[in-house]
Amino acid sequence: MSLSPPSSPVPSEKSEAPHSFLGHPPGLATLFGLELWERFSYLGFQAILALYFADAIAHGGLGYSQSTASSVVAAYGALVYLLAIAGAWVADRITGTYRAVLWGGVIIAAGHVFMGIPRESATWIGLGLIILGTGLLKPNVSTMVGQLYDKADRRRDAGFSIYYSGINIGAFLGPLVAGFLGQNYNWHYGFSVAAVGMFLGLTQYVLGRRRLAESSHTTPMKPRFHPGRHFYLVLTLVVLSILAGFIFGTQEKDGLAILVNIISAITAIVPIFFLGVIFFSEKVTSEERRNLGPYSLLLIALVLYNLLYFQTGNTLNFLALEHTRNSLAGFNYPSTWYISLTAIIEIALGPVLAGIWVKLGSRQPHAAAKVGLGAALGGAGFLIIAAGAWFSGGDVLIPALWMVACYVFLGVGDLVLQTSGMSATTKLAPRAFASQTMALWFAAMALAQGIQAQIVKTFDAAQAPLFFGSQGAVVVSYGVLLMLLSPWLRRRMTAIS
Repeated sequence: MSLSPPSSPVPSEKSEAPHSFLGHPPGLATLFGLELWERFSYLGFQAILALYFADAIAHGGLGYSQSTASSVVAAYGALVYLLAIAGAWVADRITGTYRAVLWGGVIIAAGHVFMGIPRESATWIGLGLIILGTGLLKPNVSTMVGQLYDKADRRRDAGFSIYYSGINIGAFLGPLVAGFLGQNYNWHYGFSVAAVGMFLGLTQYVLGRRRLAESSHTTPMKPRFHPGRHFYLVLTLVVLSILAGFIFGTQEKDGLAILVNIISAITAIVPIFFLGVIFFSEKVTSEERRNLGPYSLLLIALVLYNLLYFQTGNTLNFLALEHTRNSLAGFNYPSTWYISLTAIIEIALGPVLAGIWVKLGSRQPHAAAKVGLGAALGGAGFLIIAAGAWFSGGDVLIPALWMVACYVFLGVGDLVLQTSGMSATTKLAPRAFASQTMALWFAAMALAQGIQAQIVKTFDAAQAPLFFGSQGAVVVSYGVLLMLLSPWLRRRMTAIS
């Protein structure tokens, strides 16, 4: 596998091949495929992670309590998104997005290999590598999608919808395959299949590198790979991650609560600090700075929505496992299969949404209204599962349809909010902070995980109506508020319609 992008200049696909992949630049196909397999590996493994932590040691798990398992998984997710800031900085200032994504994918694959080893120390090493690799890969792939389009190109939102469909094909397949293997055979079989998915994604990424936009190769590269100080810096980080994982895996479990609290505090500080750094930078123009205030309102919606969405991996996962009737026409299925429902919805509706935005053109809703609508739909999903738990009472299993309806609303909300939000981020990002503004979007998602790491500690299935209903009501209210504010935000955001 070559570590270098193409040595010859890549023609601008914005002008020469505008209709090569579903009416979009051909580079979108390469990034579509990469994210499909990356999400297959990441979400397949995450679907069984909390269950693995909470399962009895005699059954191959780690023997943690459910509240501890949920909190640790949320804190892990927070670190995954928090490291996106460092990964974006590496791409903006050192390597360029192509190489950052490639290195990130290699490290993620190595992490999944470690997760397949049935040792607790290997689990912590694997988690450390996945955190580091995803931090390099995740923000930069989204940035590369934005680089395929001019800012005035109205195909941009549709392109992100298609790209997000690729994400959701992987998100659909991952929990089905890893969940089936993990819950029915062995947790580490589920983790190992995630490694296979990541290797497939890397292969097609390298083979399709010539389709990518010229701007993704921002650092001059040599035609052949020669290790330099940047390579050794990444190698040092990998070694430190392995060492930290090994040391942490040998410590007592009582230290986990302190670590989770520290991570939650960091996730609260970093997005605010980073937004301030961008806002006060001399490299940011007054027009770019004008957009950052209203943009912060979109970030709040993202935090609130993902506070709900990320609970699919812990509280909703445990509710589905122990308190839901997981059968259909006599067929019993793994509880983790509910997680694939959001992806089914987004796969089905992604092209429809893309077509609607293209057809509406300049008449489509403002980005703030789209983000607000997505948040409100996600909140409605939590209100639905709260109602299902209330009607079922404490002693009766919740009918599967309530859980299905919850995931359907979460899926539609995620599709609307994430595609519109990421597209707005690439348009509103100050030129000097292109990848790092996308990293700020992911840092807000880390904040959601950090808050969640504290909230999930209070989860009690007996109080499910109050637990899920109160969160759903807050998020619906904010989504409606954002939609009402969209006319004012349209006037404030000068670089976006």
